[in-house]
Amino acid sequence: MSEQPVSDEAYQDAILPHVSRTFALTIPQLPPALRTAVTSAYLLCRIADTIEDEPALSAEDTYRFLERFTGVVQGREDAGRFAREVLPRLSEHTLPAERDLVQNTARVMRVVERFEPRQRAAIRRCIEVMSHGMHQFQRTASLRGLERATDLDAYCYYVAGIVGETLTELFCGYSPQIERHYAQLYALAPSFGQGLQMTNILKDVWEDRARGACWLPQEVFSRYGVDLATLAPERNDARFQAAMLELIGVAHRHLRNALAFTLLIPGEEAGIRRFCLWAIGLAALTLRKIQDNPGFTAGRQVKVSRSAVAMTQTLTNLSVRNDTMLRRLFERAARGLPLAAAEVPLRPAGVPGGACAAADQHEEQAAAGLQCGGRSP
Repeated sequence: MSEQPVSDEAYQDAILPHVSRTFALTIPQLPPALRTAVTSAYLLCRIADTIEDEPALSAEDTYRFLERFTGVVQGREDAGRFAREVLPRLSEHTLPAERDLVQNTARVMRVVERFEPRQRAAIRRCIEVMSHGMHQFQRTASLRGLERATDLDAYCYYVAGIVGETLTELFCGYSPQIERHYAQLYALAPSFGQGLQMTNILKDVWEDRARGACWLPQEVFSRYGVDLATLAPERNDARFQAAMLELIGVAHRHLRNALAFTLLIPGEEAGIRRFCLWAIGLAALTLRKIQDNPGFTAGRQVKVSRSAVAMTQTLTNLSVRNDTMLRRLFERAARGLPLAAAEVPLRPAGVPGGACAAADQHEEQAAAGLQCGGRSP
């Protein structure tokens, strides 16, 4: 970007569309009191992702820089010095906007430092958990895929489920009415994140393989006689497609949890609902595109059209306060999708604890029969 905006908040708003078209569309739907915090949280996650994705860095250097970045977010490291040391190590693989964002880490941190303690704590935990878990999986990434379905659950938690928990903290800190449902929201949050992340994994399977990574679980594909290590687009046969349908069913189940999460948000908070619902609707439509195009060889072949995006937005906006209509819209978007018979884990076993302990203070947890890390009743 050739010109620096006059304020740090303006910089965030200016860089966001250049690093995420999706969040540039959904974040403005949030109420102003939430918009800045969610933007900052996303941009910090994007910096961590940029470091992790940089192929010029060794595994050791990636880990070191992610640890230092965690220190920046926690206030133990100087953001400017961190950025000056990372920038020369970024290759042409890093997009100019991502490079600009890393260079301006200090600007984002100045915004974060003005947040309330609960907001800062949620964002710090998000970056710490994401950086640790993301690198744990990236350093062992290969075309063999993940070993077990539970590994996929854990991976999705580290890159997306933790974001759902962070949003829950931000939403509840913003609204006492939303806070009343803290326990249920917090329990559903990782499943919400996994539904969206699994959709992206299924859509981008061939692009990920071109980069030498595969996030599909071999455990599932072995049941159909598929060896992920030898998989190629030209060998995309009925056995592979059957395994993909099984995972579509799991993602579909998670998206239903995402809808339940969203409907716990009071209808009066239409902006927060739109923020969630647009993502859920587009994910459901993407899963249908994958199902209807089993021989696809590139993510662009199963991308939702602009007209479908516009229709999703319009129908959601018209129904945003009506739970019955929203359920009907979801059923329409997900029509024909397979659905996993078993309930999916709301929070994978073995992931680090944190704010979940605060749910014990909320009476709704007992009333709903939910516990962090449990299953829906």
